[in-house]
Amino acid sequence: MTVRRIAVTSLAAFVMTGAALASAQTPAPKKALGKLTCEEFLGVDESFRPKMVYYAAAYSRGGAPEAAMLDVEGTEKLIPVIVEKCKAAPKDSFYQKVKAEAKK
Repeated sequence: MTVRRIAVTSLAAFVMTGAALASAQTPAPKKALGKLTCEEFLGVDESFRPKMVYYAAAYSRGGAPEAAMLDVEGTEKLIPVIVEKCKAAPKDSFYQKVKAEAKK
């Protein structure tokens, strides 16, 4: 449990600083994760996408944690599903896609 909590906290700090958004595809979007479109999500380097999904799954739209723990294995399974759904509807909200898939 503690390892997951540390991982989520570290991930949040990492996402907040935007340190890994140096991408060959597209520069980092300059908006809150809750306001990103699927198109913007798909424009981010593939190696950074899982981190964005973890953060969106663990935090509320305002950036406050929704839960003390994150099911990493379950979230890993969501990533390809979210990528496919975002490809099908690029103008939709990335955050809403993650939350909808996480509830299933």
